[in-house]
Amino acid sequence: MSIRVPMPDPFKTAQNQLDEAAAIIRLDPAAHELLRCPMRELHVTMPVKMDNGTTKVFRGFRVQHNDARGPNKGGIRFHPDETINTVRALATWMTWKTALLDIPLGGGKGGVICDPKTMSAGELERLSRAYIRQVGRILGPEKDIPAPDVYTTPQIMAWMADEYAFMQGNNEFGVITGKPIALGGSAGRGDATARGGIYCVREAATALGINLTGAAAAILGYGNAGSSAHKLAVELLGMMVIAVSDSKGCIYNAEGLDYNAVKTHKEKTGTVTGFPGSSAISNEELLALDVTVLFPAALESVITETNTSNIRAKIIAELANGPTTPEADPILYNKGIHIIPDLLCNAGGVTVSYFEMVQNAYGYYWEEDEVHLRLEKKMKAAFQSVHKTAQQYKVHNRLAAYIVAVERVAEAMKLRGWY
Repeated sequence: MSIRVPMPDPFKTAQNQLDEAAAIIRLDPAAHELLRCPMRELHVTMPVKMDNGTTKVFRGFRVQHNDARGPNKGGIRFHPDETINTVRALATWMTWKTALLDIPLGGGKGGVICDPKTMSAGELERLSRAYIRQVGRILGPEKDIPAPDVYTTPQIMAWMADEYAFMQGNNEFGVITGKPIALGGSAGRGDATARGGIYCVREAATALGINLTGAAAAILGYGNAGSSAHKLAVELLGMMVIAVSDSKGCIYNAEGLDYNAVKTHKEKTGTVTGFPGSSAISNEELLALDVTVLFPAALESVITETNTSNIRAKIIAELANGPTTPEADPILYNKGIHIIPDLLCNAGGVTVSYFEMVQNAYGYYWEEDEVHLRLEKKMKAAFQSVHKTAQQYKVHNRLAAYIVAVERVAEAMKLRGWY
């Protein structure tokens, strides 16, 4: 009989991370207490007519963690295992992420308990509109701005923005980001998460004195962020990607994997496995490869205290949320491995979402090159803040990122007279 090990509570993890940073900077007790819990939560119940004529009742949430620096911002997740504590944790992390990137926003997150893989387009549209009818009262360009997240898409954002427009009696494209270009979306949003991470890798290599030209990389996870990282690591950094993986398996070729060929193979077969000229390896073997940069880009908690001894990468660029457990951080730090934490590494997505809000607000849209330049400037500044703080306090980069973010939010709360 196997014993199921319970997964750690993500919200408790988020609170523990805050507690650690608060102790180092001696955060005021009132500010600390304010930041440990969300300021607002809305729990909703939504009846939706299904294609077979029955009515199914769905449950959902919207959490607003802290809006001291500006309106809340964060994605909406459609997932069968969604929980309120996951949404609370993600809203908290969004507060830190926007503060770290010095974007005038707070942290929010939404979720609906559903299995979108079993739902038709019509059912998804009716659910999307029902969700906005319930939570729309606390949304708005000056209150809370959702975006796509797990199993939500630009099309779902379009339905939601349209429903909100009906409720308001006028178009408010800025209420939601990640929209299709035709409805006020931003150029450069598609690969923004990966591109921001690539800019961080370039900064880390400069700081560490590493030459990336011809250097090897491995990517765990080949969704939008992972596949875009493959393309951009080659194009912008001159690297060679020798291993990639998806949910069906991993492939490896010491001479490098061609992005276009792998992409075509996955589009035809639905997986990277079986790619001609590659050999199959396990996830653990991929993590242990002797590469310059390792990109965890899919799963949570894949780097733990049990496998840190196997990791040989010089830089770990966290494109996924939470790929490294808290217990593994100090071990990797003591091994001299440079982690670019998720809070920083995958913040390109929310940064370009903010750019989308700005463009919506004044009705003028930038060319893609301008979006890239503005994103690069933001990512470089955030990287330097974290690097400087890590050296100042002699702590690992994740803790340094928290220190920068918490100090910025606490300053805003103090100036507003909240404590």
